[in-house]
Amino acid sequence: MAKYLLLKHYRGAPAAVNDVPMDQWAPEEITAHIQYMNDFAARLEKTGEFVDGQALSPEGTFVRYDGEGRPPVTDGPFAETKDVIAGWMVIDVDSYERAVELAGELSAAPGAGGKPIHEWLELRPFLGVHSTVTDTECTFK
Repeated sequence: MAKYLLLKHYRGAPAAVNDVPMDQWAPEEITAHIQYMNDFAARLEKTGEFVDGQALSPEGTFVRYDGEGRPPVTDGPFAETKDVIAGWMVIDVDSYERAVELAGELSAAPGAGGKPIHEWLELRPFLGVHSTVTDTECTFK
């Protein structure tokens, strides 16, 4: 089994087919979207493929170490994850092909008007004990 991270983006990815921002959805559309996500996760729990997932609040801060005895530095001149990442889900599947299949299904969550969003999701494998990293590539065994 291999773990993959599915990232939902607020912005930065190519536009979704149903590209109405969530802050313009009716309350029942938001409820239907969240229900779809919960039902998807519950189904994957039954197959043993769901690991974890969360929606993220738009609030957040970048923090980094700034040296011994100095307070951490916050924010900076870069895109902030609170503006970019809406949520994530971790899956544990038998193959890359299965991860792509599930990401495609998750992309169909309903949005404005109850129509599927067809949003782009970022699919990233976890770097694990069965992987090797060189200067130019990462290979998963």
